[in-house]
Amino acid sequence: MYTTLISASQLQTLLASSQPTMVFDCSFELMAPGAGDEQYQQAHIAGAVRADLDRHLSAHGAPDAASGGRHPLPARETLAAWLGSVGFDNTMQAVVYDRQGANYCGRLWWMLKWVGHEAAAVLDGGLQAWTDQGGTVQSLPNPLPKGAGVAHFELTNARAALLTTSTLAEQLGRPTQTILDARAAPRFRGEIEPIDPVAGHIPGALNRPFNLNMDESGKFKSAGQLKTEFETLLAGRHPAAVVHHCGSGVSAIPNIIAMEVAGLGRTALYAGSWSEWCSDSTRLMAQG
Repeated sequence: MYTTLISASQLQTLLASSQPTMVFDCSFELMAPGAGDEQYQQAHIAGAVRADLDRHLSAHGAPDAASGGRHPLPARETLAAWLGSVGFDNTMQAVVYDRQGANYCGRLWWMLKWVGHEAAAVLDGGLQAWTDQGGTVQSLPNPLPKGAGVAHFELTNARAALLTTSTLAEQLGRPTQTILDARAAPRFRGEIEPIDPVAGHIPGALNRPFNLNMDESGKFKSAGQLKTEFETLLAGRHPAAVVHHCGSGVSAIPNIIAMEVAGLGRTALYAGSWSEWCSDSTRLMAQG
């Protein structure tokens, strides 16, 4: 079972084995939402199922959304129904990837943990690592896999912690909570804000841009290096107290993955993130 990262060569071996496996292409471009579909149609891992951030991994306008913000989480039941509709069930290994430095595929990795499915891993290095390894790609739309529409995914206890705005606010400033913001430093400091209506950050938050987890090849840094970097940033704060967020609960996930790879445990997500927090002017906000 792969639970955090899987290499391209490991995925090739896995797909050649008899273990039930489903690969998901989660490519997406925040400022050009249709680009992910175009990228998928141009080339994707042979057999990969499309998982779009807006259509499949968010709940825009749904009354049962599990979080707020720009990319609200769908209810666990909604995600389970979608997984079954594409042929995914509880016996399968999930492998997720994108072309954007694990920025978007991490969302599905986390959501699978959240609905109780531990056998989910990110393809380290994404599609580029796959093609560099000689992996097979296809350019035509992938037909739905065998079992699509008739498979059943059963919800089990969540294996990932989701924090609400009220819980985050109640713990604000307490040593039992350390907020880690994955946005780029200028956005964190409030110098620019290209997307949300207010610039700044949640008071007391630390800044760790998600792309700092990657090396020059686009793969996650070694466990040892990641552990050193996170321990330096936390400066004695307990890793279990960390709550991650970003702009809309998506790019925070690479930090969660990196901490787990580093052996620091699976830490919590505030999925509503800055876009939900700053939607209420009565909440405390900081700049600088």
